[in-house]
Amino acid sequence: MSNEPTTTTTASGAGTAPSADDLRALVRDHYATIATTGGGCAPGCCGAPPPGDQASRLGYSAADQAAVPEGADLGLGCGNPTAIAALRPGETVLDLGAGGGFDCFLAARAVGPDGQVIGVDMTAEMVARARGNARKLGATNVDFRLGEIEHLPVADGTIDVILSNCVINLSPDKPAVFREAFRVLRPGGRIAVSDVVAIAPIPLELQTQAAALTGCVSGAAPIDDVRAMLTAAGFVDVEVRVAPRSAEIVGSWMPGIERFVASATIEAVRPDPAARQARSCCEPGCCA
Repeated sequence: MSNEPTTTTTASGAGTAPSADDLRALVRDHYATIATTGGGCAPGCCGAPPPGDQASRLGYSAADQAAVPEGADLGLGCGNPTAIAALRPGETVLDLGAGGGFDCFLAARAVGPDGQVIGVDMTAEMVARARGNARKLGATNVDFRLGEIEHLPVADGTIDVILSNCVINLSPDKPAVFREAFRVLRPGGRIAVSDVVAIAPIPLELQTQAAALTGCVSGAAPIDDVRAMLTAAGFVDVEVRVAPRSAEIVGSWMPGIERFVASATIEAVRPDPAARQARSCCEPGCCA
């Protein structure tokens, strides 16, 4: 599999592939603009439809949308990771690329006052926006942190569940993202992610468009590569499934793109050796 950047920052396709740092700067600048303007993405951006329309398309209920402050849902995303996470009261949740905090606030409601939600975003403007939204909501069990998802500002083995919504595809080093996810999860912890995957070779003209890169298209990895990266990081029970309404979701960003990329759910588990040993124990007294 190839994880080297294959996109440029020009709409015309001219020039050479930018470095990982250049790619991060491009994405950071793009989403900083969204954070400060409150959305209104251009075509090709993840979630080009109005936020409310996009949330409904992605499976968020009217109650979900009403439960968060105005400005938390920026219309960014390709699915609803909270719907597949099966969050339980008291759990600690980490959201990779938290944006305005939409999924974090829904997760905080699910884990309750005894749980905690940490949202990480590499864009200072997004973190500021999310913190402001938390103050509006009075959400005391949510913490937003500035950081890159390849280098998480989170301690080892402290997280029960990792969420992410259409963000990992933007990383120029996806294996590092999954290694970091494995590091911060407790044994038995799980990933529940909505993201974009490649279902056909992405045309060169899209690989060289800045809008396609920041719009969650150019960086999409093939499904088999995603499975392989998760397995290499140490995860088990890896499942990658294309969403039933994928063509409708991604086609709303850029007409025709649904032939090359799809919205998918990605789930995996960090193994728990102690639990495995307990299940396999068969001798008297070994499981005392």
